[in-house]
Amino acid sequence: MKKNLFANRHLYLVTNLKKHDPSIFKKADSALKGGADILQLRSKTLLDGAFLEIGEKLKKIAHSRRKLFIVNDRPHIAKLLKADGLHLGQDDLPIKEARKIVGSRMIIGKSTHSLKQAVAAEKEEPDYIGVGPIYATPTKPNYKYVGLELIRQVSKKVKLPFVAIGGIDSNNVAEVVRSGARCVALVRAIFDAKNPEKSSRIIKNIIKHEAD
Repeated sequence: MKKNLFANRHLYLVTNLKKHDPSIFKKADSALKGGADILQLRSKTLLDGAFLEIGEKLKKIAHSRRKLFIVNDRPHIAKLLKADGLHLGQDDLPIKEARKIVGSRMIIGKSTHSLKQAVAAEKEEPDYIGVGPIYATPTKPNYKYVGLELIRQVSKKVKLPFVAIGGIDSNNVAEVVRSGARCVALVRAIFDAKNPEKSSRIIKNIIKHEAD
């Protein structure tokens, strides 16, 4: 399953919770209904207790839609939740150490922001990598955007599945896919939308059209 992780998965949702916002559950369910394939719980500010509580509800929503549920940064909570996957950043635990916590079966992804990092990450043997931020985004304020060229480079140099992320929306997703991405991660384009279901459906259709 891991080898073909993104064979039929094109739209990857990532939350950016600053506080406990009950509207996230309805938005996530709506977006998954609209065609999103993966849901990642990400928050740089929530304490573990609130993060766990939200994660339990989001996992139920994702699994009720037969979608994957991923936890960002926190391997101990990923294990407690029996999540489908864990996503790690450059400053998080090495994948080898995270595996000791979550086990060998859990999907593990790793964020990369340059070709050098992508090549280095491949040696750690994650199941996929994140590539970005492709465009400027407030979600990653400390990282300079890398542009479409990095997608082209990673497509040629790295054999791992990868997810393009960062400032992607309905206006630019087509060029992201044409550059070589087959799975795209979105934050604001879905969770800030008036109609997450409609936004997901529109963007998913663009990705599938450009990828065919």
